[in-house]
Amino acid sequence: MTLTRRSALLAPALPLLLPQSAAAQTGFQEGKHYTRIQPAVPGTAGKVEVVEFFWYGCPACYAFETAIQAWAQRLPAWVAFRHQHVFFREQTRPHQRLWFTLQAMGVEHRFRSAIFAAMHAQRNPLDTPEAMIKLLQPAGLDVARFQSVWASFDPKAFSGARIAAANRQAAEQYKVSGVPALAVGGRYIFTVAEAADRRQESPVGASALRLADQLLNSLKPA
Repeated sequence: MTLTRRSALLAPALPLLLPQSAAAQTGFQEGKHYTRIQPAVPGTAGKVEVVEFFWYGCPACYAFETAIQAWAQRLPAWVAFRHQHVFFREQTRPHQRLWFTLQAMGVEHRFRSAIFAAMHAQRNPLDTPEAMIKLLQPAGLDVARFQSVWASFDPKAFSGARIAAANRQAAEQYKVSGVPALAVGGRYIFTVAEAADRRQESPVGASALRLADQLLNSLKPA
């Protein structure tokens, strides 16, 4: 899914920091299948970080979910993996706030699959906190805590600034242009569609994960 709202960060070109990547050696081309991030975005200290940018309501993200979760489970210790929910139109705002709320509670991983299934298999828009509670309470959601943390992420509240900062980073530093997208090591970014050369493939995301593996290998610590 292509994002329709995006900010651009103007940055001077940097010299090539790495030797020719494994991606280039196996058919993936910079500028076509992936983009170099300039300047590179700092990540988790001592790790090579992979970030999946997604939206709960994105059909391609739903299709990619099984593959990306299985892939993340087998990553080596020197790789740090995390998800980041994006905002790009008003429809996505409550879903991003839901993600931040569950992340702050430390329970997003428990409810992630139920949220995806509700939105895509059950056609539940989950566009209000009441609808979210109705879905997640039977699965063990602490409703009182959810309501408290949800309120703290009001755009006018202090914690709401965290969402705004994450949106600026996605747009200005990572330059996210569509979802699902993977950023590798703060140096490269690509969407699942770009990695597959915009072809339909099965399983969804196979090319993206192969490209991610190859870029990670080029960044592997000595």
